[in-house]
Amino acid sequence: MNKRILVTGAGGFIGHNLVKYLKKRNYWVRGVDIKYPEYEETAADEFEILDLRRWASCLRAVRKVDQVYNLAANMGGIGFIETHKAEIVHDNILINMHMLEAARLQGVERFFYTSSACIYPGYKQKSPDITPLKEEDAYPADAEDGYGWEKMYTERACRHYHEDYKLNTFVVRFHNIFGPLGTYDGGREKSPAAICRKIALAKKEDVIEVWGDGLQTRSYCYIDDCVEGIYRLMQSDFHEPLNLGQDRMITINELVDMVAHIAGKKISKRYDLTKPQGVRGRNSDNTKLRKILKWEPQISLEKGLEKTYQWIYDQLVKSGRMK
Repeated sequence: MNKRILVTGAGGFIGHNLVKYLKKRNYWVRGVDIKYPEYEETAADEFEILDLRRWASCLRAVRKVDQVYNLAANMGGIGFIETHKAEIVHDNILINMHMLEAARLQGVERFFYTSSACIYPGYKQKSPDITPLKEEDAYPADAEDGYGWEKMYTERACRHYHEDYKLNTFVVRFHNIFGPLGTYDGGREKSPAAICRKIALAKKEDVIEVWGDGLQTRSYCYIDDCVEGIYRLMQSDFHEPLNLGQDRMITINELVDMVAHIAGKKISKRYDLTKPQGVRGRNSDNTKLRKILKWEPQISLEKGLEKTYQWIYDQLVKSGRMK
């Protein structure tokens, strides 16, 4: 009989896609979140609305499951995480520690945790032309304030639960996951979705606002590769944090130009240096990912952006926001 799996954060972007991935492989899946998926119905066998900041909710969530994919978190794009630090730290530490302990008490076989590239030290990300970040670069620690520190703390907690209680824990550090069905408006969206929305709403020749000077660098990983990598790690015997993302670094200016090309529009940029920008440069070193999983993300940035732009365009048409 196939394993029974709990996915927390199943109402969110990555969690919702992970549920669909697992159902295609004939797992029994319970989804849990404080909200239902926003853009389409869940594929989960059961879906429960639970507040995982509460201990009783976590005990309920883990009942009669073999594996836990813990993706539940209060988070968003750079505009959100730089202005809601206390809220993020409070909510996510409660969720993660309750879920770890509930999984231990329930005798769960495997526990998966989603960390972030935001744990990497600021002193290694001061230049746009950054050396790709290796997993070992996390220390000496200087994580992104708030969100990065709570991710790093939970990474350590997973390690301790593995060492002390023999709970098989697995940790990925996401590098900018994007794709259809993700938040694209309202302040919690990531940069690819925000740029797709701005350009979709722009005229054939227009100017859009870019946060910062556009020279910041990032790498972006398409959602299908993300869930594939999650699943592959969960089948492994590797219990240390592992990067999960593309290792192709581009500037925000280049990202804007790519989306403009996809949209068939001539877009100029107006820079706002007062807006949150995050670190100057960030890229994933995938050496360990390739070694451990015998795999790496396959979908090109261009292909992923095409699908994402079309989906966001369609959403804006449906909402009546397109002129």
